[in-house]
Amino acid sequence: MTYDNPANSAAASVAALPLVPGEWELDPLHSAVNFTVRHLGIAKVRGRFTEFKAELFVGGTADEVRVSAEIALASIDTGNSDRDAHTRSPELLDVEKRPTMSFRSTRVSGQGEDWSMEGDLTIGDVTRPVTLAVEFGGAVDSPVDQRKHAGFEATGEIRRSDYRLDFGAGFLGDVVKVHLDMQFVEPVGPQGQGG
Repeated sequence: MTYDNPANSAAASVAALPLVPGEWELDPLHSAVNFTVRHLGIAKVRGRFTEFKAELFVGGTADEVRVSAEIALASIDTGNSDRDAHTRSPELLDVEKRPTMSFRSTRVSGQGEDWSMEGDLTIGDVTRPVTLAVEFGGAVDSPVDQRKHAGFEATGEIRRSDYRLDFGAGFLGDVVKVHLDMQFVEPVGPQGQGG
């Protein structure tokens, strides 16, 4: 996302959000953590992480929104078991030393469907700032659990070399594109359903 007008960003940061305040619960069955990385500069390897958790706290304004997530790096799945095993090994990710990748938001801004989320991404002992473009898909009542579900799509890029993961130079690209689909469930309480 770009910030063409700081005044607009400031106005958006204090605007009321279309979600009730409180701790929203992740719906893991309808969420996904996907990525792509270039191979030999001519094609893409696509993969995902199957084990992750995320928390969304909604306040009265965007300034009070907090997002955190943790991903188990050993849960990598690129559709090839041999490649995945090698990626987990000490030669590459070394998941024994780097078991998780974690994210903590520092700023959320935007309005309507289009938002931007800045935060700190930690892999192993390295932490770097990242920015994700976030699309708010809306919130609807689910006929399954009779609770309101909110959907978000987030995209961004990280550089492997920023986290000292520069193995495979020459055949693996440095830039990793991330694509997150997240669904959260409204809290049960005085302000949420069931209150």
